[in-house]
Amino acid sequence: MFSPEVRRIALMVALAAISYLLLLAWNEDYGIGSDPEPTEAPAPIAADDAPSVPVPADDLPDASIGTASVPAAALEPVPPAPEDTAPRQVQVTTPELQLTIDRLGGDVVALALPKYPRSTENATPFRLLAQDGQHTYVAQSGLIGPDGVDSTGERPLYTALRSDYRLGEDDDELAVELRHETAAGVEVIKRFRFEAGSYAFDVEHEVRNGSVADVRARLFAQLKRDDSTPEEEGFQIGPRPYVGAALTTPEDRYNKVDFDDVDESEFRADVTGGWVAMLQHYFVVAWVANPEELNAYTGRRLAGLGRPLYAFGYVAPEFRVAPGATQVVAAKLYAGPKHQDRLEAIAENLSLTVDYGILWWLAVPLFQALAYIQSWVINWGVAILLLTLAIKLVLYPLSAIAYRSGAKMRRVAPQLKRLQERHADDRRKLSAEMMELYRREGANPFGGCLPMLLQMPVFFALYWVLYESVELRQAPFFLWIEDLSVMDPFFVLPILMGGSMYLMQMLNPPMPDPMQARMMKMMPFLFTAFSLFFPSGLVLYWLANNLLSLLQQWYVTRQADREAAA
Repeated sequence: MFSPEVRRIALMVALAAISYLLLLAWNEDYGIGSDPEPTEAPAPIAADDAPSVPVPADDLPDASIGTASVPAAALEPVPPAPEDTAPRQVQVTTPELQLTIDRLGGDVVALALPKYPRSTENATPFRLLAQDGQHTYVAQSGLIGPDGVDSTGERPLYTALRSDYRLGEDDDELAVELRHETAAGVEVIKRFRFEAGSYAFDVEHEVRNGSVADVRARLFAQLKRDDSTPEEEGFQIGPRPYVGAALTTPEDRYNKVDFDDVDESEFRADVTGGWVAMLQHYFVVAWVANPEELNAYTGRRLAGLGRPLYAFGYVAPEFRVAPGATQVVAAKLYAGPKHQDRLEAIAENLSLTVDYGILWWLAVPLFQALAYIQSWVINWGVAILLLTLAIKLVLYPLSAIAYRSGAKMRRVAPQLKRLQERHADDRRKLSAEMMELYRREGANPFGGCLPMLLQMPVFFALYWVLYESVELRQAPFFLWIEDLSVMDPFFVLPILMGGSMYLMQMLNPPMPDPMQARMMKMMPFLFTAFSLFFPSGLVLYWLANNLLSLLQQWYVTRQADREAAA
């Protein structure tokens, strides 16, 4: 039978190992490979430089998804006029977005975020969507079905009044219109509506039926991307952010679908309203459907050579436009940061893309408390320190129980060592004597375990709050810490954190076994090594938590020793 000291150290090592294995498991499940860093955010493309962006027919959704198969009508588009030499790309700039719309199909083929630089050293806007020689990540939409202009085997080539649109600082909204007319006299106006201060915009398809027959079509919207690594702010060890698709279904409010999940079989789900998104660290791109319609959602790997391409989107119900009539169908596209308030206002459950894991129910109020504190102190680093202090005060009763138990174990350590020397060859006798010693002195070798375990959910929940919240991206603290979301460039915080762990060990009961003592002395060095490349905001929290724990432990231990001596 192992001694209580052995069991205690085994429990502590097991907790540390479990914590690290949880990080590794997350990394294995959601990890991503390493790719060359992408180029700068794309500049406006001239007509002569416009890349050819063919969209094979199998890249678009099947018009029969979610409905009975119907024969396709022979609706031929008007061939582009030979004198059409306008730039293929239409540039749109708002205070929040810089995007490029390809007139072929009207897809959003590039999008950057001016208010989010790539790094503190590089003021270039963070690139979210792009289509170049290295990466493919675009937002597509159109009309398929019997008379859809995107069902003829080629995407329609729209015309635009201008090649550059801007939403001024004093403007409230901006509309960008693309037009296409078929040989039968059906005009399709693809309209993008932008609002000031928003990362979401509406994409409308207005069908004006100037033909002599009904027009039947279905709206589709999808996100198409390869499996490459998104832009990253820095190298780090530990959990990797999830990169993949997600959507909401009746069975699961937040259903993540990995790219690997659709390599062999297509994902399908019918959802009233709903949304489909592509996720990465701090940012999300999502199509939001009409909340009153039953939409057919799909996710699949596209056929082709080279880097794998994946498409996740939905197809809306079929609509019919009589001759001489007009109808508008629309979807909303969000492309921007994972701000919970913004996402909640756009669609139900979309805020769940800020993924705090299984402890989300605890992480959400912690983030709200952190954001509230930051609104007063105007510094996320100071807010982390104050929130850590508040948590330690709330959990002080549990911590005090653990520290008092440790103080009692420290007092009986000399007697325990003598018992181990006296009964080294009789494990049964040693166990009986140890139990009698604990009973007589009121000590419990596991008395400090339960209170510490009860605090672990708070620790992990706050960990994911600091790791997932885009608000901490490029948020400065003081002095050399210019970005709380990346590692400490000089490793000052990890070293201080390791030193605080070592000081905490000095207040713990000494290990009677020299090997156990050496193992415990190694723990601060191991945790320091783990935290070297962690975001500095996380390490700041760990350091503050350790220092406050050190003060609490010193105070409670001294108080317990005085009571014992009285």
